[in-house]
Amino acid sequence: MFAIIETGGKQYQVTEGRYVDIELLEDEAESKVVFENIIMLVNGKKSKVGQPYVKNASVEGTVVKHGKAKKVIVYKQRAKKGYRKKQGHRQNFTRVMINKIRTSAKGKAEEAASEEE
Repeated sequence: MFAIIETGGKQYQVTEGRYVDIELLEDEAESKVVFENIIMLVNGKKSKVGQPYVKNASVEGTVVKHGKAKKVIVYKQRAKKGYRKKQGHRQNFTRVMINKIRTSAKGKAEEAASEEE
C-alpha cells in the first residue's frame, strides 16, 4: 500500500516504513507530523482517487532530520562576450519517516478496537 501526498507545492509517493525528503518544514526533529492532503491511495482493488483529495485519509510521520541537498552548479556564459557567471545552490529539505497511512475504513476499525479494550 502506498499513498501520494501533497506538501510544499509538490507531490510525493510514500510507503509505510520508508522515509521521504520533502520541502523544509518548521517542525523540530523527532516531532510527529500529519499530512492531510492525500491525492491517491493505492491498495490493489481498494484504490481511491481524490477529487481533489481523499476524504478521511491521512499520513502520519516523524521528522528525522533537517538537511541540505547536494550542491547544484548554475553556470551562465555568453559566447564571444567574455561573460561568465558561476553560482552554486543547496536546497534545504526535511527527512520524514512515514509511520502510518490511515484510511477511513482503517480508522473506524482501530477506533472500534480501542473502545472494546
